[in-house]
Amino acid sequence: MTCRTRRTRRSSRILRACRTCRTHSVRRDAGLLALRLGMGGVLAAHGAQKLFGWFGGGGIGGTAQAMEAMGFRPGRPSAVASGLAEAGGGTLLALGLATPAAAAAVAGNMAAAVSVQAPNGFFSQEGGFEYPALLGWAASGVGLAGPGRLSLDHLTGHRFDRPWMVPAALAVTGAATAVVICRRARAVDAEREQAMATGEP
Repeated sequence: MTCRTRRTRRSSRILRACRTCRTHSVRRDAGLLALRLGMGGVLAAHGAQKLFGWFGGGGIGGTAQAMEAMGFRPGRPSAVASGLAEAGGGTLLALGLATPAAAAAVAGNMAAAVSVQAPNGFFSQEGGFEYPALLGWAASGVGLAGPGRLSLDHLTGHRFDRPWMVPAALAVTGAATAVVICRRARAVDAEREQAMATGEP
């Protein structure tokens, strides 16, 4: 085999590898876009229920009452924060804009929802935390992987999607979520103790 033949075969292998890489890159970007649009749309719709009462939701008033009943107090700020995390975070994820912050906001909000539903077990038909856990996990995955090239972050040169923003956003949101969950747990425990002291069911 001549040197020219070996070089030709090597060049052919390199070209095939490059075409394969481009194909996988296109598939990855398309998959991330599909995931972002689906998840972001679901989250945005839930947030609109809480904020505006759309799609049969309770709006701020109804959501605030529900938040109070679950132990998130004060109820109205909790309702606004949850609605903004879902509507705003979901919209940003769908657009692929400020992906680290959007993903962290969604993940934190879903972690709070998991804390409420955890006593019911995992599966959603029993009132468990399956659904919010899936949304939070998926949002975290997109935040870590990045939005792909079919996104506004890519279009803007990743100005709001720097590598350092991922751990920073997750750390800040994680700390804030831990505070909210602990406050709720203390409120629920206090109510339980009061109910036991007064003999209420």
